[in-house]
Amino acid sequence: MHFNTKVRYGLRVMIEIALHNDDKEGVFQKDIAFRQGISYKYLDHIISALKIANLVVKKGPRKGYVLTKAPSDISLYDIEQAFEPEMLLQECIGNPELCERSGICQARHVWVALNDKILEFLKSLSLADIINTKVPLHQF
Repeated sequence: MHFNTKVRYGLRVMIEIALHNDDKEGVFQKDIAFRQGISYKYLDHIISALKIANLVVKKGPRKGYVLTKAPSDISLYDIEQAFEPEMLLQECIGNPELCERSGICQARHVWVALNDKILEFLKSLSLADIINTKVPLHQF
């Protein structure tokens, strides 16, 4: 399994904004780009996806970005969904018709169960957990 660069950078951007969410001006894109080592042009795509997903908003003209919700109300799943609308370990999980063996395949049950566990983990881990380094990995 592999998360694409946009998901990984999206998480870094969300952490950056969450850590500075109380700033009166919000967090400026140029500051995010500098602190996270992300090109300004590529960051445009990341922020655009986060805005479309209603995770961040620009505080106003000549102001920076803030979260639309508290970090405790934003899950890792929400961030991942901004970039990859459907997370599937195997294509047959979401579309069984792709495989002629899906109805009899014992392995498919493993992939479905594992996919469900990953989604459960992504949904249970909030941005607040991540920024407070309270990631309960041992529970999974």
